[in-house]
Formats: sequence, structure tokens, C-alpha cells
Amino acid sequence: MADAPDPGEIEGLLRDLVAIPSVNPALGEGNEAAIARFAADWLRSRGLSAAVEEVEPGRANVHAEVGVGGPDLCLYGHLDTVSVRGMTGDPYGASLREGRVYGRGAHDMKGGVAAVMSAAAALAAAGIPRGRLSVALLCDEEWKSIGADAYVRRHHPDACILTEPTDGQLEVTHKGFIWLEVVTRGRAAHGSRWDLGVSAIAGMAPVVSALDAFDRDVLRRREAPLVGPASLHCALIEGGTGVSTYADTCRLQVERRLLPAEDPELASAEIGAVVRAACPDAEVRPYFARTGLVGDATTRVAVAVREAAAGVTGREPDVVGAGGWTDAAVFSAAGVPSVLFGASGAGAHETEEWADLASVVRLARILAEAARRFWG
Repeated sequence: MADAPDPGEIEGLLRDLVAIPSVNPALGEGNEAAIARFAADWLRSRGLSAAVEEVEPGRANVHAEVGVGGPDLCLYGHLDTVSVRGMTGDPYGASLREGRVYGRGAHDMKGGVAAVMSAAAALAAAGIPRGRLSVALLCDEEWKSIGADAYVRRHHPDACILTEPTDGQLEVTHKGFIWLEVVTRGRAAHGSRWDLGVSAIAGMAPVVSALDAFDRDVLRRREAPLVGPASLHCALIEGGTGVSTYADTCRLQVERRLLPAEDPELASAEIGAVVRAACPDAEVRPYFARTGLVGDATTRVAVAVREAAAGVTGREPDVVGAGGWTDAAVFSAAGVPSVLFGASGAGAHETEEWADLASVVRLARILAEAARRFWG
């Protein structure tokens, strides 16, 4: 096809992206500023209008577009990565071995970013007779998604394809989550003064046991199609000031994974009731939540991806859900029908990470074809 993305260009672009450090500053040293400038310049050089949009100092999104009129399809990728600490090789080496590109972010998700950019360039070169293409390359997905929040306040596409790595499967639904802090109080005293000291850590013990039982006996029996059961885990615990001092405070961080349609406020209230039944004086404070993605495989954008994948690969992709959370839920909550479809690889957030180059090339072709079908 005249407008098919070029495999050699995709390889070079992916390796260039991996070579640019873009660690989320909440998770290590760095930010997305340099990779945002690179991406915007690359897209401008290939005929798209592209702007770097500051979200916070040093944190930026890229918005690019081409075409006028007709339905507006958004192709999405996130620019940030997790930390490179502990990686076994050069995290920015971007080496190519046996069809795999290695380095931090290659799989999660610079492979998807390279496919988005390459598909956009191919569509811009061929011309878009009816419709509009938006490209959203966003910051902070690995932490609190301030990039996605900012993007949907500024831009309103008609649908979005998010290229998180899905191994060629069409993901239409996923879970949400809520983070809570539980605090128990005691009385500080010298370790020898059993008559004065009250351990806040001992007060937390029945809370941990109660939450574990609630997860095992109640939440695991609640399920939703494609995503499995709800769940909860005690993630972090901290208390005390020294081994010879009774702890006056103990803090527990809890994560509750929500089914796609669950209400975070109701889930928080339920956890509060479990905690207070175990320790009446405990404090429960929810401090961050994201709703899940309630999807549909029959939407216009989902059908376009299914048909495009079948046209390129010879078979329709499996329709799946996932337990992890993505920015698709932010787009969906803003009224933008959204699906996830991405490439293959391994090692997301691990010590060795790689993207399968052939699947990234295939993804770029499918994205270009899906856009034509969406507009058509």
C-alpha cells in the first residue's frame, strides 16, 4: 500500500525513542520533556501539526493532528517509563538482537509510541480525504495520569485507540483501583514500661487479618466478564521509632482493585467498615482512585480495529479484559469510546525489557488500516 508504514523507519524510530531517557519523576530521576520535544519535531517533519503542551514544569504532552472535518480518531501512547534501577543491561542501549529491541520502555510502551507515530506519518503522506487524525503522546501514565487528565480537558476526539502492549489482543475493559491509608494509634513509652506503653502495631494486626479475610472470602467471589474477581492487598506497613520504644503510630497502605463498573466511594466505605470492626479507633483515609474501563467490542472504533487486524493478519483478534489500569479509563470517562490494541514483548517494569519489532511493524499497519475503516 502506498500509505503503509515503512519497517525500516519504524525500527529506527523505536530505537531512537528507547535511547531517550524518560523516567517518570515520581519513580526515579528524569522527566518526559526531551522525548516530547523529539516526538513533536519528528511528527512536524512528516507533515503533521504538532505541539508540546506543558502539563507541569518539566512535564509535557504532545498533541499532533492532520486532516480536517469528519470523525476525529485519536492514536495514543504514553512517553514515561518506570525507573531503570536494577536493569541488567544498558537501559538506553536500544540494541536489536534476534528481532527484539531492548531497553527501558521498549515494551511499555515505546513500541506503541513508534507504531502510532509511524502510522500517523504514513496517513499524513497519503492524505486524509475525510476525517481527522489526532496523536496523543502523554506524560505520567506510570503514576497518576496527569497527562491524560490534561489532554481530555483540552481535546475531544470521537474515539481513541491506546497502544499499550496487548500482544495483538483487543482489550475493551479493565479494572480500576483505590488507594487507602489505615492508621492505628498507641502510646509511646520505654520498652521496659509495659504498664504504660500501648503498641499501635499490635492494634494494626487484627486489621491486617480482617482485610486479608475480606479479600479471600468476599471480594474473590465478585467477578466481572473478562477481568475476573475483585481483590485487595495490604501493600505497605510502617510503624514505630525504635526497638526499645512502644510504637505510638502504625500506618498501612491498602490497594483495592475495582471491577470495571464499581464505585470507588462505595468500595472505600466497605473497607472502612471492615477496618473499624477489627479496630474501632482506626482511621481510614482514601487518597487516590481511578474507575475502571467499561468497554464494548461493538463500538465503531472496536469494529475498525477488529476488521483492520483481520485484514492485516488474516484473523480477528481475541477480545479480552485486564486487571491493570490504563489511561483508556480517563478517555472513556470523558466520553471518548476507547479500546486498547498493542504489540508483543516482555519485561515491563522488570530488569530486562524488550519489544518484538515485527509486532510493532504489524501494529503500525493495523493502526493505519483501522483509521481508514473508522473514517470510511
